[in-house]
Amino acid sequence: MKFIIKLHPEITIKSRSVRQRMCKLLQGNIRTVLTPLDENVKIRSDWDKLIVRTNFFTDEHRQEMIQALACIPGIQAFLEVQEHQVATLDEILTHTEQAFGASLAGKTFCVRAKRRGQQIFSSLDVERYVGGGLNQRCNTAGVKLKNPDVQVNLELDGERLYLVNQQYAGLGGYPIATQESVLSLMSGGYDSGVSSYQFIKRGSRVHYCFFNLGGDEHEAGVREVVYYLWKKYGSSHRVKFISVPFEGVVGEILEKVDNGYMGVILKRMMMRAGAVVAERLGINALVTGEAMGQVSSQTVTNLNVIDQVTNTLIMRPLVAYDKQDIIDVARQIGTAAYAEKMPEYCGVISKNPTIKAKLGRVAEEESHFDFGVLDAAIEAAVVDDIRKLEQKWQLPEVEFSKGSDDVAEVILDIRAPEEEEETPLAVPGRKVVVMPFFKLSSQFTELDPSKTYLLYCARGVMSRLQAIHLKEQGFDNVKVYKP
Repeated sequence: MKFIIKLHPEITIKSRSVRQRMCKLLQGNIRTVLTPLDENVKIRSDWDKLIVRTNFFTDEHRQEMIQALACIPGIQAFLEVQEHQVATLDEILTHTEQAFGASLAGKTFCVRAKRRGQQIFSSLDVERYVGGGLNQRCNTAGVKLKNPDVQVNLELDGERLYLVNQQYAGLGGYPIATQESVLSLMSGGYDSGVSSYQFIKRGSRVHYCFFNLGGDEHEAGVREVVYYLWKKYGSSHRVKFISVPFEGVVGEILEKVDNGYMGVILKRMMMRAGAVVAERLGINALVTGEAMGQVSSQTVTNLNVIDQVTNTLIMRPLVAYDKQDIIDVARQIGTAAYAEKMPEYCGVISKNPTIKAKLGRVAEEESHFDFGVLDAAIEAAVVDDIRKLEQKWQLPEVEFSKGSDDVAEVILDIRAPEEEEETPLAVPGRKVVVMPFFKLSSQFTELDPSKTYLLYCARGVMSRLQAIHLKEQGFDNVKVYKP
């Protein structure tokens, strides 16, 4: 079987040298993606198209080929075709009748032809001759030039005739590696997945950086969506996944930063760390899924304050998108299913966040911050090859408990200090110990190991994440408290 690959229109308007370079990269990308399906795949480059010759042995295999081609950036459309050598109009008619004659019975039809190269006839000559011949030889319902039941598509290239069985839409955009690499700051939600996809489609190798605010369960979810994006749309190139442990940074912010400035300063810390990671990878730009006005940290003033923390370019492809538009794209590309089940992190939530942060006030708040904690987080970052993410993490199971009168059970309130002070947890007849989640890793070992600790937070998200984190460190005396 053969496929004719149509180039994205923006490629075709480039200069000759740029166009040739992009076509060569696209040719290599297609070969990399299709080789696991057919190790003998052949790809030939013409000026305005690529010809892919491949073998498949079942319809399922054929569908895998089609699905793979549909997700390769740089392809505007592709045609599934049969190829024949022809010299005359009668030979064209004979091959067309053999391929499509049976499907025209009782249906209206028209013939559409495209040509390139030298022939003694025009495209209109082909359409008239083949259309008239099919109408005479096949039991059709007649020729109908507008909205026919069947449109027979032919393409001629010199003496080659391509009979188009089916046309498929491609992804568009530029081939991967025609543009510079970027580092996407991934949270696993709708926004970061869509913004990453936009840059894959635009021709960048997208590497991924995750700031772990809530334990391994959150990271497992992010790893899953990152691997999906790469495998489906970017597998022609190897990229990196970087996980930065940010629990300590969050703890510093909660303890030392004014409530209204927590969100902005957390973002500035992320940009600082992201810029360092990007520099180490030789990458010149960060990508985020921020959209103007979506949350308090994403006002124009706050985005400006966030950007001033680094000279690294920060790109926001979704800045003017509506949330529903982002969700619609996520559903279209397949990341919505992951975003919907992503655990919501409830660690840094300002009660009265500022929407117009002042740079001087930000600097004052950051002067209380121990930047050694940020440096330690960056140094502890783990860099993985994206292909390793295929293997899912086996996370420990966590027990839930409504509590009992057993004195060996202690309720551990792990909420942030402001939240705990505003609505203290009181359970009649039960001991409640207050220990903010960001202190668990350093202070849990000081607790009586003979007791069982029921972790509590308002939504049940942070408590579950922290229980998993403690179990991974070898503590089996933890459960999640569900009042």
